Amino acid sequence: MIQQAYNFLAAWQLVPEQCLYEKGAVPTAAIFTIIGIEASASFSFKEERIIDQQKEQTAFEISFQDQQVQIPSALQFNYTYSASNNLPILVQLDLLPNGNMKRTLQGFDEYERPYCNIEFYHKQLSVLAYATSASSAIVRPTKEGVIKNKALLAMEEQTNMQLEQIRKQIELLAAQAQAIQNRKALSMMIYEAQMSFKPLIGHTYHLYEKEQERFVLSLIGPQEWGSSLPFKHFIASVKLLADHTWVEIK
Repeated sequence: MIQQAYNFLAAWQLVPEQCLYEKGAVPTAAIFTIIGIEASASFSFKEERIIDQQKEQTAFEISFQDQQVQIPSALQFNYTYSASNNLPILVQLDLLPNGNMKRTLQGFDEYERPYCNIEFYHKQLSVLAYATSASSAIVRPTKEGVIKNKALLAMEEQTNMQLEQIRKQIELLAAQAQAIQNRKALSMMIYEAQMSFKPLIGHTYHLYEKEQERFVLSLIGPQEWGSSLPFKHFIASVKLLADHTWVEIK
C-alpha cells in the first residue's frame, strides 16, 4: 500500500491564491503531510494551517485495510474522514503534470448542505515563512522569509511557464511528425499503384482501389465517372509535392 501511495508521501505546501472555496476562508498558509507507517500499517495525515493569524492543527491515521482509503492509480489517492460535525468529508488527491497536487474536499456544512473546496499544493520547499511542526509556536513571517518565499514562488511560476511552452512545442512537433508519417504512408500506397502517366509536381490526381489492396492513380476525378466508376471505390484526391511525397486534398 505504501508503494502505491509513494508519490503522495510528502509534506505539501498550500498555494493560497489558486484555491477555490465554497465553505470557510482560504488559509494564508498551510502544510499538509502524508506519512506511510509500516509498523501500524496505516497512513498518517497531519495538517497545519493559518487562518486569520490563528494556527489550526488536525491529525489522524487511517489503516491500510480501511475501506476509507482507495488508491486507484499512482496519480490519485482518495480517503474519507469525519469532520468536527461528525459528517464525512470525501477527499481526492490528484497529481498534476507539473508535479503539484490538487486536493478536492467534499463535505457538508452545519446545515448539512453540500460544499466543495479545491486546494492546490506543491511539495514543501526548504525555506518557509511559517512554522511546520505541531509543537511549533506561530512564527511571524520575517522580511527575509517573505522575500525568499516570493522569489521561490516567482521561480516556480517561471519554470512552470517554460515547461508549458516546451510541452506545447513537443505537441506541435508530434503533430508534424504524424503528418509526415501519414504523407509517407500515402506516398508508399501511390508509388505502388498502377499509373499510365508521369505525375507532375503541384498537380492533383485521384487514387482508386481496383481490387483488394491493388490501387490505380488516375487523372479523372470520381465526379467525372458518374455512375460508371470502373474501380472498386474511390480512396482520395492527392497532390504531388516538391519533395515527391503526396498529400491528400480534402
